Amino acid sequence: MLRDLPRIHDPNVLVGTETADDAGVYRLTDELALVQTIDFFPPVVDDPYLYGQIAAVNSLSDVYAMGGVPKTALNLVGFPDDQLPMSLLGAILRGGAERTAAAECVIIGGHTVRDAEIKFGMSVTGLVHPQKVFTNANARPGDKLVLTKPLGTGFVTTGHKRGWCPQEAFDAAIASMTALNKPGRDAMVEVGGHAATDITGFGLAGHAYEMAEGSGATLVIDLNTLPLLPRVEELVRKGYYTRASKTNAAFVAPGLRIQGKPDPMRLDVFYDAQTSGGLMICVPGENVDALVQKCKANGCLTAVVIGEVTARQDVSLVAKG
Repeated sequence: MLRDLPRIHDPNVLVGTETADDAGVYRLTDELALVQTIDFFPPVVDDPYLYGQIAAVNSLSDVYAMGGVPKTALNLVGFPDDQLPMSLLGAILRGGAERTAAAECVIIGGHTVRDAEIKFGMSVTGLVHPQKVFTNANARPGDKLVLTKPLGTGFVTTGHKRGWCPQEAFDAAIASMTALNKPGRDAMVEVGGHAATDITGFGLAGHAYEMAEGSGATLVIDLNTLPLLPRVEELVRKGYYTRASKTNAAFVAPGLRIQGKPDPMRLDVFYDAQTSGGLMICVPGENVDALVQKCKANGCLTAVVIGEVTARQDVSLVAKG
């Protein structure tokens, strides 16, 4: 679809639509650039306040993934005000405002439309130095891949909606989805990395595939190292897949090689669509220990080496078990 749009020829557009990056970046001066993103989705949990928190953190994450600092946000709302009480929307907005304030980002407006289905998210603008932008298209052979949140939110939220989800799993998923990615962003900026992306709707598989394609490299993921939310295995066995699991698997299939005999459960988590997931950071091999230590010191929920970047092979992505 984007291929049919007019090409942009502006030297100040540092990151546009040519790569599948998390946000756009526009240079204002030699010392300052804007990072801009927008994201929204229907409720993933029943509690409106938690939903607002999750949606806000998910939107803010795109700026963090680019190495930026969120500064302002605009609420984006679809709400059936003719069917549901406005107090419900108030709780959603309060949840979003709480997480945005925690990020030291200011909500300065927004837009609301009547919709048959609730939708909420934000357009976020951040700042970054033009020469310190992280993209998902700069992974280099020899880099290690570090993930800063556990996986499995798709299985957990689907199980919860269908009436079976261990409380331990649900509580851990909420803690993960409402946790800002600022600690990971600060760590990668301080230690120095080559590329980053946040893991959301395309799952780890889809976002890793996009990074490999954009970078002209191959990403090798060790499925045995993936950090998982508690009791995700049980939710996988019960078949609580999101609708995106199948499309994510189909999306990466042309460029994926499965190596060895991976645990089918871990392969399912590989494809699982995440909501407000962690950062996947590419860092030179010699700096990976420092990055892991800094992530943990900053308060990341996890900081696990899950793979590496190699020179381009016959495929973009290798999942080994």
